[in-house]
Amino acid sequence: MIDLDLQIACKFEDLPSEEQFSFWVNSALKNLKPNAEMTIRISDVQESQQLNFEYRGKDKATNVLSFEFEMPCGIDLPLIGDLVIAPEIVKKESIEQEKTFHNHFAHMVVHGCLHLLGFDHIDKDEAVEMESLEKQILAGLGIDDPYRDDV
Repeated sequence: MIDLDLQIACKFEDLPSEEQFSFWVNSALKNLKPNAEMTIRISDVQESQQLNFEYRGKDKATNVLSFEFEMPCGIDLPLIGDLVIAPEIVKKESIEQEKTFHNHFAHMVVHGCLHLLGFDHIDKDEAVEMESLEKQILAGLGIDDPYRDDV
C-alpha cells in the first residue's frame, strides 16, 4: 500500500479528490514499488516557477516537478519523494491538448511517480521505456495514450 501525503497549497476549482490521487498513485506504483511513501503538493504557479528555477535553473512554471528522496546510507525507509503539481498549468495544457482535465492530471501524477523511481526521458531509449510504462498504467485507468496526436 502507498502512503500518500496530499498537500493542497492553493485554491483551484475542480481539483481531483484525495481518493483519485491515491488511486492514480497506487496504479502507478503497485507493480514497481508497492510499499512506498510520498507527498503530492498542489501548488500555485508562483511556487512552481520558484522551485523550477531553484532546482532546475528554469525560470518558468511547469506542470509537475519531482523530487526523488535520496536515501542516506544505512537508512531503509519506504519514502520515494515529493511531487509538486501546478493545476493551473495542467488545466491550460489539457485545453491545448484537447484532453479532460482529470485525465491529464492523472497523467502528470503517473509521470511524476515514475520520475521518483528513477525513470527519465532525457535520451530516446529512456523516453521510450518511460512512455511505454505511462501508456500501460494509464490504459489500466481507462485513459487513452497521452502521446498520440489525435487524443
